[in-house]
Amino acid sequence: MIGLLQRVTQASVSVDGELIGQIGRGLLVLVAVHRDDTDADIERLAERILGYRVFPDADERMNRSLVDENLALLLVPQFTLAADTKKGARASFTRAAAPEKGSAFFGQLVETCKKRLDSVETGRFGANMQVTLTNDGPVTFWLET
Repeated sequence: MIGLLQRVTQASVSVDGELIGQIGRGLLVLVAVHRDDTDADIERLAERILGYRVFPDADERMNRSLVDENLALLLVPQFTLAADTKKGARASFTRAAAPEKGSAFFGQLVETCKKRLDSVETGRFGANMQVTLTNDGPVTFWLET
């Protein structure tokens, strides 16, 4: 699994003009599922998202996690992160999970995060989404299981 983690001051996701998820300060994480991912990958990505130290401590060092700060999380499915872009001028998606698996794993990731964090919002799997954010820093990390 892949999580493109972005520290934000605000983020939102809309589908067909309808706001379906919105957070203030916290993390926006774009999520992709590989075809060979397992349940262990769901747990590992959740651990990393919730525990990754990207927020400043009293000394302005990135030593605090989303859970430490009790901030919000917006998870957005984005299968294109699993693209192979090494050859040619068009991405290959052979590494991405089939939609059924991708949807199921994304849903399990959301539920796992909700068990450990009060504020979890989501995008909609398979939808054409419009995502807005204000990246704080900017701070962006590529997490992969």
